[in-house]
Amino acid sequence: MTPDFPIVGIGASAGGLAALADFFSGIPPEQDPGMAFVVVQHLSPDHESVLPDLVGRQTRLRVLQAEDGMEVERNCVYVIPPNRDISLSDGRLHLTDPHGPRGQRLPIDSFFRSLARDQQGRAVGVILSGTGSDGTLGLRMIKGEGGMAMVQDPETAEHSGMPRSAVRTGLVDFVLPPAEMPAQLMAYVRSALAEGSGSHGPETSRPEAPSGSPDAWQMLFSEIRDRTGHDFSHYKDSTVHRRLKRRMAVQQVDRLEDYVRFLKSSPEEVDALFQDLLIGVTRFFRDPQAFQALGNAVSEIIAGKSPGAPIRVWVPGCSTGEEAYSIAILLREEMEAMECSLPVQIFATDIDPRAIEVARAGLYPASIAPDLPDQELARFFVSDKTDETAFRIREDIRDMLVFSEQNVLSDPPFSKLDLISCRNLLIYLDQDLQKQLIPLFHYALNPDGLLFLGTSESVGDATDLFEALDRRMSLYRRREMSQDQMRPTTGPFGRPRRKTRSARRPPDEKRPPGGPPLPLRRITETALLTETAPVAALVDESGKILYLHGRTGLYLEPAPGEGEMNVLRMAREGLQRDLSIAFHRATTRQERVQRDGLKVRTNGDSVMVDLVVRPVPRGPGVNEDSQDQQGSPLFLIILKAVQDDASAGPAPGVSLGTDKSELERRIVELEEKLEASEGYLGATQEEMQSTNEELRTSIEELQSANEELQATNEELETSQEELQSLNEELATVNTELESKVSDLSRSRNDMDNLLAGTGIATIFVDEELRIQRFTPTATRLMNLIKADRGRPVGDLASKLVNYDSLTDDIHGVLDTLEAREREVQTKDGQWYLLGIRPYRTLGNVIEGAVVTFVQISELKKAQAAIREAEGLRRLAVVVRDSSDPISSVDLEGRIQAWNPAAERIYGWSEADALQMNYLDLVPESLQAEARSIFESARSGLEIEPFRTDRLTRHDQTVTVWLTVTGLVDEEGRPYGVSSTERPLPPQSREEG
Repeated sequence: MTPDFPIVGIGASAGGLAALADFFSGIPPEQDPGMAFVVVQHLSPDHESVLPDLVGRQTRLRVLQAEDGMEVERNCVYVIPPNRDISLSDGRLHLTDPHGPRGQRLPIDSFFRSLARDQQGRAVGVILSGTGSDGTLGLRMIKGEGGMAMVQDPETAEHSGMPRSAVRTGLVDFVLPPAEMPAQLMAYVRSALAEGSGSHGPETSRPEAPSGSPDAWQMLFSEIRDRTGHDFSHYKDSTVHRRLKRRMAVQQVDRLEDYVRFLKSSPEEVDALFQDLLIGVTRFFRDPQAFQALGNAVSEIIAGKSPGAPIRVWVPGCSTGEEAYSIAILLREEMEAMECSLPVQIFATDIDPRAIEVARAGLYPASIAPDLPDQELARFFVSDKTDETAFRIREDIRDMLVFSEQNVLSDPPFSKLDLISCRNLLIYLDQDLQKQLIPLFHYALNPDGLLFLGTSESVGDATDLFEALDRRMSLYRRREMSQDQMRPTTGPFGRPRRKTRSARRPPDEKRPPGGPPLPLRRITETALLTETAPVAALVDESGKILYLHGRTGLYLEPAPGEGEMNVLRMAREGLQRDLSIAFHRATTRQERVQRDGLKVRTNGDSVMVDLVVRPVPRGPGVNEDSQDQQGSPLFLIILKAVQDDASAGPAPGVSLGTDKSELERRIVELEEKLEASEGYLGATQEEMQSTNEELRTSIEELQSANEELQATNEELETSQEELQSLNEELATVNTELESKVSDLSRSRNDMDNLLAGTGIATIFVDEELRIQRFTPTATRLMNLIKADRGRPVGDLASKLVNYDSLTDDIHGVLDTLEAREREVQTKDGQWYLLGIRPYRTLGNVIEGAVVTFVQISELKKAQAAIREAEGLRRLAVVVRDSSDPISSVDLEGRIQAWNPAAERIYGWSEADALQMNYLDLVPESLQAEARSIFESARSGLEIEPFRTDRLTRHDQTVTVWLTVTGLVDEEGRPYGVSSTERPLPPQSREEG
């Protein structure tokens, strides 16, 4: 059972714990949010998760660790357990073992996809702090189903990779700090999903339209059209209403008139609404079975191509390019399997400039990996150098496609195509637009070209234009139109338009007078069939009437509108429904179908009839009625009238007592009059039929002349459209080339500024060790000028000391393909780290080496300082472990250092001693002696060791052997005195 409340999926990774704490602490404690939360965090598979406890301390909601089959309840938080993947189906959580190696799993994307499929319009996706791009594709799918997307402000995220990846899609509704998200989320739910407005599915329900006047709706579409140049007034109401109500909920606007006023003052909101209306749920090889069917059909097209003939493909509504690249990969694989190579031109178009930019870049997040087999991912994608978590399409596949902005509804189409892939675009358009696009695709395709639609789409009643190769996978082949079908004419912008055509006249049941006499057997058989055989109609698989037998007027009547001899549309009331059901079953199963006792209304009365629909095998002598009927199956529809038994009685108004002879005479007289009247009526009918035939002949001659004129006009228009299409293709290719030139120029400028700005001396050499390029900094180390490009690097004089093996080292790197590093010194005493690495192209081809010089003089100084500090550290250890009191004082007598032995003997702690003057340790009688020591130290005089007395903290006198050393800085200036005081034993004191 699907829950009737929103379910919020929250994805987080590195740095997500703090973000989750902020998020749940932002839920008002006095108010229930009225929704459920499912937290998907990248967890270590080897440790128990503390996430439930962490979240539980921040909210009063129930926090549970998810279990398999657990039903989701309102106002609860569910946390993913370690080393499991989680999904949602029918309102229940399901746990599975993770797929893929550790480090490549994408649990957030996986859950968001299941959330979008299950909850659709009620799904909400939240992305918090994390690295990589997990969650981006899942968020796109949530938006495609009419849900809402919320992302942490990257500036507040500890790791901004996941938030930035999501924001770059342009589909995010709110970018907020985590603490502000719950309030905005609850406001959105109250506005968007109140009273059941959060519908399920993009097209499965009809949400209530936002209240507003017709003028408000007209102004809404006018604002979008003025801002974007695209008209959405013919999109399906359900699509527009759902996306519009969601945007109104985001802006918290209730009335359509107020929202239109807001649009007029906010161009950014017009862009946001435009993006919402354009959301395309797409991925690589969506519906794998459909692509398998397409591969089988494409192989026939490849086999029928002559050497060098291009395969031309059009992908309208390509979105971000996944579908177009999938077709390119499919064509490459099919050609490799058939061991042939043909040029491929794939024109991928869309009206969304952001989506086109993404498609042109060919850069996709790592979350596409589950959509592609490992073999295809490795063959046709490479890891991006700027973002190791992303995949870039290979150049040879990218060169097969041309991306361009184009409106399929108004711009000229491409022509002479072998395949059109228009998947999941028609379902968002109303019937009028669909009926315009199908003939447009028919016009653009070559004979036997393929039309590939979404699994929820079809060509409708245009079965005269396309035949189904795989109806379930929506794969069709173009049919050639016969002469009795109307030729397509072109409407505005080169779009084909069907002409009105008259109903096809069924064959006459009687031969016209004056024909050759028929054999007696044929006359007898015809008379018997007229009396006993039931009414029947021979039709093709689309229901088009090819031949009628018997009096069909009781059961069939012309349908209103354009004249069309289709038995399903001509069936009378009471017959139409059962005939459609029986005909569909007979065509799909190729079996005889019977329906008995049908009550058919005819001319104010009703008749009982039995219905039979059966396939008719074709014989070798069957005369084909039209070109499009060749090879298609035939079906015979038989209608047998059922007569009710009725009791006979005397005719009213006839008296039984009437004289028998008089009655017989009267009957004969009436019969003669009746026969005469019938003869007169028959002659009149024959004259009228003859006149009608003459009129029909004249009309057909006029129609034929009109057809010739229209054919000439169509040829002229077709030539014009081909020129327009060719011009469109040239403009598209030109735009693509300009884009590539701009990208190359920008990359060249970036590279030049990067090399100049880093300050790293760099020299590029080829395989022959000839200089190709160098940075300005390199001239400080090598005697380089611009004219040295092309010279061998070994011919140049360097400014390095004791290093002359540069060419040998470069040869060694090119032989082993392993980098080398050397520390070298220049003549002016500067140190550099010399690095040599192979020069690799995008195709992983070695074309030389790169030599870099990194300044490490400061590093050398730091290493020397470290060595000096290490010596001081060892000295400090000696001082600390000495059993004699050691202290250091400045020239003013202030104590600067105080070892543990001094603390033990004199009684003052180090902290107390550092606040004292050294004279505080000297008895009053020896103060002058101590001052003289400081004066000698200032003068730099050497002081011999001597015996003296010192005072302890408790005013006891200690006799010590004093050794005084003067302290000087690097320039030889004295700055203090170091004293070592060895206490003398009692006998030594007495001797003194």
